[in-house]
Amino acid sequence: MKTLLIYGATGYTGRMIASQAKSAGLSIIIAGRNAQSLAALAAELDVGMRVFGLEDAAETARRLTGVGVVLNCAGPFAGTAKPLINAAIAQGIHYLDITAEINVYRLAESLDDAAAQAGSMLLPGVGWDVVPTDCLAVRLARQVQEPRRLRIALQVAGAMSRGSAVSAGEIIGAGLLERVNGSLVTKQNAEAGWFDFGEGPVACAPLSFGDLVTAWHSTGIPDIEMFVNVTGDAFPEGDLSLLPDGPTQAERDANRARAVAEVTGSDGCIYRAVIETVNGYTYTPLAAVEAARRVLKGDAFPGFQTPAIVFGTEFALSIPGTLLQTA
Repeated sequence: MKTLLIYGATGYTGRMIASQAKSAGLSIIIAGRNAQSLAALAAELDVGMRVFGLEDAAETARRLTGVGVVLNCAGPFAGTAKPLINAAIAQGIHYLDITAEINVYRLAESLDDAAAQAGSMLLPGVGWDVVPTDCLAVRLARQVQEPRRLRIALQVAGAMSRGSAVSAGEIIGAGLLERVNGSLVTKQNAEAGWFDFGEGPVACAPLSFGDLVTAWHSTGIPDIEMFVNVTGDAFPEGDLSLLPDGPTQAERDANRARAVAEVTGSDGCIYRAVIETVNGYTYTPLAAVEAARRVLKGDAFPGFQTPAIVFGTEFALSIPGTLLQTA
């Protein structure tokens, strides 16, 4: 049970994750629906493959036989997370993914008891969403006496992959949410927030990311808001099928990623920190594979979990190229 199954391995990010996992020496099986694409990648990496869709619950569970962790890279995750989570629970194995779609986190949270009883860990968000922000939020909250409010802003720069653009539609479709007194509610104030990522304050639009779920579990802070600052070709419009698979290596190298967390204590004092990483598409394969490696090694707790709870606040900083600035 020390094998990692990567579902959606032939997608833009999935392919980078599969290559990184192979380079890291993990025992992997690549999986997905397209037999031809899988066969080509399996031959390139010299790994096993399994071809299957997710329509039949019993068949999906059977296809996970003999693996210890399934890492879902197939977006939009609204269509893939539920069947793979249920299959993982049925097999008593661990589920990881790289989604930013908040409804997947809410689904995993709702299946906490079932997963715990099966001995399965549900750990969505082991990529750039939500590893840096989850670890940053916990790190900052520990410095604040009686933290009451958390605001997180992401800075998304450069081009977006076709898969991420489709997933962005799922995030927007979830509606504007915030956490108030520990409960997720519809956000009444849709005004922009202003955050400084290191070059002066910029306007950030409210948006519902997974941190509204993960940060609550990781920190216990009752009031949480999420924002995003978009530059370049992020969040494209029009026919998304015409987009390229994703940014080139040069484009990724030219656009680092940043996030800000602000925690307000009961005394009204605000504590702030910025985390800067390599481009999100470069960060995600590194973080996801390292997370999978640790889980295969035994770093796991049954039920719904978050990266900071399972791996600690230093996990985000362990990814090469990550910088932390506190203020």
